[in-house]
Amino acid sequence: MMISFIPLLAEAGGGNAGGSSGGLIMMLTLWIPLIVVFYFLLIRPERKERARRQAMLNALKKNDRVLTIGGIYGVVTNVHREANEVTLRVDDANNTRIRCTLSAIAQVLGEEAPSDKQKEG
Repeated sequence: MMISFIPLLAEAGGGNAGGSSGGLIMMLTLWIPLIVVFYFLLIRPERKERARRQAMLNALKKNDRVLTIGGIYGVVTNVHREANEVTLRVDDANNTRIRCTLSAIAQVLGEEAPSDKQKEG
């Protein structure tokens, strides 16, 4: 019974030797478009988003209104780029301030509008 399987295996192995270059071309024609689509759908937008976020954090300055990743609204009072730290004023009445990392800033909303106290005085 073992003797009958040997010729079948030999024929199956001999048929692949001539078609290996065709298989390589077929594989490349499938993988190259997938890699290109993967690049344009995933890698390139991620790089653009990372560059946009870095530019936003580099432009952060005093009196900018910001939203943190924790959902806290505040006004930037001090930026320590060397220490990767930002001080935010979150309450004017009590002069409450918090310190957070620069990467905790999710969005810059713009500069602080002058308050009613500054307009009157």
